[in-house]
Amino acid sequence: MTHGRVAHLWRYPVKSLGGERLERASVTPRGLSGDRLWAVRDLEREVTASARQLPALLTASARYADAVPPDAGPGNAPEVEITFPGGDVLSSRDNRVHARLSDLTGRRVALTPLPPADDVSLHRLNRDRQADVTSPSWLREAFGLEPHEKLPDASVVRASDLMTLGRFSTPPGMFVDLAPIHVLTTNSLDTIGAAVGSDVDVRRFRPNVLVTLSDTDDDLPEARWTGGRLTLGGAVLDLTLPTIRCVVPSRAQPGFDVDRGITRALSARAERCLGSYCWVVEAGDVGVGDEITVRRPGTAARLLDDSARRARRFAFGAVAGALDRLRR
Repeated sequence: MTHGRVAHLWRYPVKSLGGERLERASVTPRGLSGDRLWAVRDLEREVTASARQLPALLTASARYADAVPPDAGPGNAPEVEITFPGGDVLSSRDNRVHARLSDLTGRRVALTPLPPADDVSLHRLNRDRQADVTSPSWLREAFGLEPHEKLPDASVVRASDLMTLGRFSTPPGMFVDLAPIHVLTTNSLDTIGAAVGSDVDVRRFRPNVLVTLSDTDDDLPEARWTGGRLTLGGAVLDLTLPTIRCVVPSRAQPGFDVDRGITRALSARAERCLGSYCWVVEAGDVGVGDEITVRRPGTAARLLDDSARRARRFAFGAVAGALDRLRR
């Protein structure tokens, strides 16, 4: 068992924009209540926009105009207020917000609420953009890699999640990239900071939960948590897979500039993974200062996970090789 405390809670009302730091939050099956109930729709590409492709989104931030009601969710997104560079604030109810976001990004975009759970129209990729999930070019685009960068080990991602990424820009019913909740430790944040040579602002990594551990000196503890369980406050999470990092942590945000050294440090020190993606087992409330416990996976679970990863790595390699031969 690993013990610690909740240090920060973060909610991001609009995907890829800056978020809100909270003292307390409700954890629902779809993540922190109110998290990513809005997104910016790229009208030219007909896809949910990401800071990977439109980094200017990170220079704006969003907050809810009022307290988020308990029934907020798909099909019921409360009013948000967006603060733009320079200090201008526009509400989601103001039709000018779309033009302002378009000016910010240099593309024709629109602020869009999360549709009802049974409506996948804003999640589905166009047929001509649906990709072979074993393709190196697809993986490079998905993780925001430059041509010279080494591909991350995609075997850490479950096959079902890779198939979701191949069909949808975001999982149906959510505007997250993959998982409902992202957890990060101060240990990992400090490790990357040491590799870069300066403190790294937690906002670069956009976690929902930042935790401080009391009984470990592990530099990258989340790397050994996959398959375990995290209890925080009244909620319980499955620690499902490491968070593979794209280029977003190196992007500029209010208060700090572009720092490509972060991407290099992630590759050299952490194999491009930092933090843990989690799915919700039990909903509940959590607050800053609440105790957390991590029940790490046992030997049998680790061996099973290793075996599954080897099988996925072999399958991806075999399919990719066959497709490459067919394309020649």
